[in-house]
Amino acid sequence: MRSIQNPPGKTFTVVSLTEPGRALAERLLACWPNAEHRYRPQPFQEAVQACFQTGQRLILLCAVGIAVRTLAPVLRDKHRDPAVLVMDEHGRFVVPILSGHEGGANEWARQIGQALGAQCVITGAQRYTQPLLVAGLGCNRGCPLERLLSLLDQTLSAHGLRREELSALASIELKRDEPGLQQLAAALALPIHFYPARTLGAYGDRLSQKSEIVFRETGCHGVAEAAALAHAERLIDHPFPAELIVTKQKNADATLAVARVYGNPE
Repeated sequence: MRSIQNPPGKTFTVVSLTEPGRALAERLLACWPNAEHRYRPQPFQEAVQACFQTGQRLILLCAVGIAVRTLAPVLRDKHRDPAVLVMDEHGRFVVPILSGHEGGANEWARQIGQALGAQCVITGAQRYTQPLLVAGLGCNRGCPLERLLSLLDQTLSAHGLRREELSALASIELKRDEPGLQQLAAALALPIHFYPARTLGAYGDRLSQKSEIVFRETGCHGVAEAAALAHAERLIDHPFPAELIVTKQKNADATLAVARVYGNPE
């Protein structure tokens, strides 16, 4: 099971009714620690409806029929209702039942399915979405293009990825004038984006490792992973977090990480 971190704040509420459901909820919270779990809330219908009416996204670990009957009295429209997913208690299937497009339930279901190894069942008409990959980079001053390309190609090849799958490059603002990074972007025909240390610092809890040395030099605990995550989440128009599919790799002159998010570029 892949651990996926999330930004601060309660991200969604999981409601379970059975012991297997409670175990599944614990797996979800292991991936998204900021989520809330409510086990057999009483009275059930009123508790779920109240949560829904605050705009909170829901994962209901129960039959679709129970979910529909529970929420039907408080539905408004697809532009205002929060996203709702239903999962069976064993985590085999995840089904978006409300606000699939407008509320992002379809994209969210895909993320849940990937994290838990569940089959995502989307019944509505599908908008075309794609995995968007961002390579985050850090490098020593004066790092030559050849060293950056070597690290990039070795890393992508080792993880079954290709240059053509990348949507963008990203790094820290301190490296904006680094010739090697600009040359790499030109060689790959990709945009490169630079973020201030304060922005990258917000991703500290999502890094595979924190470096005090990097913090002293840059003001954030990691450049490559944080830059990849930061830009991937700015490529899309929904609030779901990106995931690191390649944690920090390095050679003597540079570091590289790759983040992925699903959606359409803004």
